[in-house]
Amino acid sequence: MLKKLIGGLNKRKVKVFSLFLICSFLAWFLSNLSEPYESRANFNLNYKNLPDTLLLGNDAVNSIEAKIRTSGFQFLYYNFSNKRVDVDLSQVEYRNGNYILTEDAVKKQMERQLSQSISLIDLDRDQLEVNLYQVASKEVPIKADIDLQFKQNYILNGDLKLSPDKILVKGPKAEIDTLTAIYTSKVEMTDLSSDFSENVLLVFPKSLNNSIFATNRTNVSGKVDKFSEKVFDIPIQVLNFPEGYKVNTFPNSITVLCKATIDQLKTITSKDFEIVADYKQLNGSNGNELFLEVTKKPEKVHGVRLLENKINFVLEQE
Repeated sequence: MLKKLIGGLNKRKVKVFSLFLICSFLAWFLSNLSEPYESRANFNLNYKNLPDTLLLGNDAVNSIEAKIRTSGFQFLYYNFSNKRVDVDLSQVEYRNGNYILTEDAVKKQMERQLSQSISLIDLDRDQLEVNLYQVASKEVPIKADIDLQFKQNYILNGDLKLSPDKILVKGPKAEIDTLTAIYTSKVEMTDLSSDFSENVLLVFPKSLNNSIFATNRTNVSGKVDKFSEKVFDIPIQVLNFPEGYKVNTFPNSITVLCKATIDQLKTITSKDFEIVADYKQLNGSNGNELFLEVTKKPEKVHGVRLLENKINFVLEQE
């Protein structure tokens, strides 16, 4: 019984001693953290305010090491998290083929962003060399890579519309000079029977590593209408027949099938078409057939088709 009592007291003394030891250590630790220290810390660089004629290269320096004086509490913060500082590139200088910011310019920018409790002593370099390069710019057309499939008796009325239909590209002149167009990602639409509009991502060439693009998508839209067909009987005109002869064709008119929207067909007449047979196409042969060509048709119709593409003829001397 006595041994148990002594053992319990000893355990209690150990716990009390350990508690006082921990408290003493914490007090000492906090006291030391409140003291000023000099040490080095890393800062991540965030470049901003690039001049319009320059671009930041892929190999740009992304961090800088600085010697600072501050309390131990602040150093704990920097050890657990790298601090970010903005670097204003509007002050960049061009020297001996390189773009640089002097140590003094970088220090002034950093000091404005650091807490008043932090003193910046020096940097790990006497100047910050920034990987910049001269850029050119040009507008490049955007082209749609799109597959449209319509329901029966429906068509695209007019052209596809892209918004924007051009994109501004900035980069090294030798790089962007090779660019003639930017295509959208592949889009497939099926069973279309109504107007459509869709935002589509653009596909950029992988070879343009140092170029930037004003946007990464465009809107593709189109108007869809129901169509019908109508036939028109059109007289045939024969051109370039021999002087002193006249040409009789069999038949002297031809049927044309026109595919268009219902509203369009209401306004189309046979005068909107012109069918020509050119005698020169015989090239001196003794054939008696002339091929036909549609030389005039209504604008923006979906299709015009000759039901016969050749005719017989007879030359008669006048």
